[in-house]
Amino acid sequence: MNRTRLARRDFLRALGAGACAACASCVLGRGVQAEAAAAPATAVRDARWFERLPDKVVRCQLCPRECLVAEDERGYCGVRENRGGDYKTLVYGAICSSNVDPIEKKPLFHYLPGTTALSVATAGCNFECKFCQNWNVSQYRPEQVASQVVPPEMLAKAAVDMAKANPEKKISTIAYTYTEPVVFSEYVHDTAAAGRAAGVGSVIVSNGYIREPALRDLCKHLTAVKIDLKAFTEKFYAEQCAGKLAPVLSTLEVLKDVGMHTEIVVLIIPTLNDSAEETAAMAKWLVGHMGPDVPVHFSRFHPIYRLNNLPITPIETLDRARKISMDAGLRYVYVGNVPFNEGESTYCPSCHKVVIKRIGYNVDAAGLKNGACAACGTKIAGVWSQEQALAFKPKDGPKPRRAGAK
Repeated sequence: MNRTRLARRDFLRALGAGACAACASCVLGRGVQAEAAAAPATAVRDARWFERLPDKVVRCQLCPRECLVAEDERGYCGVRENRGGDYKTLVYGAICSSNVDPIEKKPLFHYLPGTTALSVATAGCNFECKFCQNWNVSQYRPEQVASQVVPPEMLAKAAVDMAKANPEKKISTIAYTYTEPVVFSEYVHDTAAAGRAAGVGSVIVSNGYIREPALRDLCKHLTAVKIDLKAFTEKFYAEQCAGKLAPVLSTLEVLKDVGMHTEIVVLIIPTLNDSAEETAAMAKWLVGHMGPDVPVHFSRFHPIYRLNNLPITPIETLDRARKISMDAGLRYVYVGNVPFNEGESTYCPSCHKVVIKRIGYNVDAAGLKNGACAACGTKIAGVWSQEQALAFKPKDGPKPRRAGAK
């Protein structure tokens, strides 16, 4: 996973003396390494997006699977359960992993560069990606993963207190990441609202497999979104993720429609989604539907989980994808997981000077002045201050048409 775990004492200190001893003892510290016997009862809450049907059956309305769930059964994600005709989330605040990460690790390159995010996850996912980095929590049910329940207001307060206690870390954001935030959307919704009220932004790192009404509800409180665009063919989504491409493209259109700052990551996997033709088709779609300013990251694949038989992505393939995409009209295209590659940095689309220099997670934004290129004054698309992030309000507009797919 390549993460630095948040020290328990730092998290507890941030919660403050107001937390009761029982609450403090169950906040993230011991849980991630112990075995769990059952999902925490306090993590069971009413689900927000579902429809009641006859015979105590419910239809989940959160993601495009729209699972029909009989009494005492669960949806595909394994973290939502029908209890007597009422649909419940089993992971409300049940955090199984928590760390402070550079925002560039999400990766978000055009959102508060040089800051960090208090990053949290619960168990569960609505995809089954064969190349998942965090499969040991995303593909498990909540009772199989040790977790500690942290209410929304407590997590928001922790982020604020940690930022005050550790100003050098520049903690500006709560990130919902590592697994799939869609499956714990109720917690994301409420925590993002609490965070915004406390002066903290919220971002999700997501596969984008969510229905439009739920997405629009979340966008009322989020300040940025990163979407993993797994590939640009239905074949890849069906065979490698057990999902579909078209709903993800629809999600991107909704994010564009509401005006959300969105960045896109494409993990380039040799032989599966690395052809020049697919990259060109994807770039053309993104320019046409998201606009030339959407940041796109092409990331290097390393063998993992169920794809241990494939090689590491050649750097030449990533460089080619970046060139194809820039030739198609995308202005901000990056190469990820390749330190010292020129594709790590942000360049002015007008004068081509370096605006933000990056080497790994080391960031030098000296070339950015008030959201513009310091050399020529060209505006650089992005969110460059906390005030700008918290001022975001989603636009109301017509629903976009259903996205097509190759």
